[in-house]
Amino acid sequence: MARTGHPRLRRVAVALLLLAPAAALLWVPLYAGAGPRLAGTPFFYWYQLAWVPGCGLCLLAAYALTDRHR
Repeated sequence: MARTGHPRLRRVAVALLLLAPAAALLWVPLYAGAGPRLAGTPFFYWYQLAWVPGCGLCLLAAYALTDRHR
């Protein structure tokens, strides 16, 4: 299948997909509270746990956007 689209735009998208989880998890004041709770679990814990599959999806999308036919 032929790749269409601007290669620079794809590289920027890959970079954003790889940086988003790191930025979201390293910015601790964003999620350093107890509320809102989810099934009795404080926000601090379930926010981090929600990023486990989120990171996987970001990595999968970044991999799909890379040029693997070099």
